[in-house]
Amino acid sequence: MPRRWITTVRPALLGLVGLLAAACTTDADVAPAWEVPGTGTPANFPAPVYAASQNPPTREAFELGRTLFYDPLLSRTGDISCGSCHQQFVAFAHQDHRLSHGVDNLLGTRNAPALQNLRWRSEFLWDGGAKNLETMPLAPLTSPVEMDETLENVLRKLNAAPRYVDQFEQVYGRRPIDSQQLLRALAQFTASLTSSNSRYDHYARHEAGGTLAANELRGLEILRQKCSPCHAGELFTDETYRNNGLDRTFAADSGRAHITGRPQDVGRFQVPSLRNVALTAPYMHDGRLQTLRQVLDHYSDGMVESGTLDAQFRRAGRGPGITLSETEKTDLLAFLHTLTDPTFIQDQRLAEGR
Repeated sequence: MPRRWITTVRPALLGLVGLLAAACTTDADVAPAWEVPGTGTPANFPAPVYAASQNPPTREAFELGRTLFYDPLLSRTGDISCGSCHQQFVAFAHQDHRLSHGVDNLLGTRNAPALQNLRWRSEFLWDGGAKNLETMPLAPLTSPVEMDETLENVLRKLNAAPRYVDQFEQVYGRRPIDSQQLLRALAQFTASLTSSNSRYDHYARHEAGGTLAANELRGLEILRQKCSPCHAGELFTDETYRNNGLDRTFAADSGRAHITGRPQDVGRFQVPSLRNVALTAPYMHDGRLQTLRQVLDHYSDGMVESGTLDAQFRRAGRGPGITLSETEKTDLLAFLHTLTDPTFIQDQRLAEGR
């Protein structure tokens, strides 16, 4: 074979080999493109309240929000971050803490709720004191028993940190850092906390891995019959405020009435979602119940009367509660475990230090 032919054809052959190799590459061989978590709407979810267009997600803004979420710089003492009381492996609740410790080891007054599917929420906190995802962080930031800071001082500290000044400027194109930038950056992260890949979700969307056992299906039906409307829909909360019979008086915590000042709201607290509920113990606004079984026992036999007790819990001829047999409780517990979302709690994009 003439040497000129070899030198001319060899590059073409090498190029052809490259094309053939690329053609044989499978999807499994290609790393998926990085994207901001939680930006889409799951097929079985309603439209979100906080639409992506309100704070368009970008990787840079999300990563800034994640850094802020885990940074204790936001607290007065430099010891407490948002992530201190909201841990990913328990759906951003606080494992085994009835009440969380804030600055100077002070105890809060309420149980730290799970942070999930916040884009679908219109009101936040146990009493609905926050009306927007972007302003929600102001409550823990300024609480004297949580982070005990002022917005002014947080901004002063951020603007004194060159790494933050540069990062905020990269995202927002200006300096100094202001309150709008801070709150929108935090919302980039909290808006991403979407839990929608439990075994129940696969069942609801008719996807692979969505098979529910007979007892789990019975539990789902019991939930729909006896735990609605409070825990209805795909978000498993109707976001209302209800008195569920925990106490006769509410001098220590008036609940929703703390915000509205209305006597009819005394003892009412926001209905939490049941998603990932098997992970988020302890339960109730003050974390008084340690297990899901204790929760079901409370609803069947542990409620007490008070002036604002929700009407649906009043039973003619007997004390307040929901009629649940032992078999129904067992089936309900089986179903509640199908709401655990391992994808959400293991998503490394949401983890500290990424």
